[in-house]
Formats: sequence, structure tokens, C-alpha cells
Amino acid sequence: MPRLVFLGPAREAAGTRHDVIDADTVAAVLDEAKVRYGRAFEEIVAVSQIWVNGEVVSFDTPVGPYDEIAVLPPVSGG
Repeated sequence: MPRLVFLGPAREAAGTRHDVIDADTVAAVLDEAKVRYGRAFEEIVAVSQIWVNGEVVSFDTPVGPYDEIAVLPPVSGG
């Protein structure tokens, strides 16, 4: 199953660093994660970049059992 990795605020909203979700596209994985982790997580996903195996992808990107999907929220600094 694809492994979902949460970074920064996405990790805080989910309450965990990672999860595994059995689905075949990035969108399907994230849809299930939104159900599991709720509205705060959904809002973070809406403004985040999504990477699969270290590369930016679109929501319709297919994923397989050994892929790692990372949710990368925007970062601000000073």
C-alpha cells in the first residue's frame, strides 16, 4: 500500500507522521486521508504540494504499493 507522509502542519492536523492507505491514485489516497483526519487536515491539503517519491505530482497520478506520498504544506520564514 502507498505510504503517506505528513510534514509540518499536516502532521499536526493528522496527529501522526505517516499512514498507509490502499488506493490507486494520489486523489484517492488523499480523499481517504481527509475522511480519517478531518477538516483541519483537508484545509492543509488544499494549500499543500503533493510529492510522490520526491517529485511534485498531480492528483490524478497513479500510485503503487511501494510509493511514498508526501504532503508538503507551505512554509513561511523570517
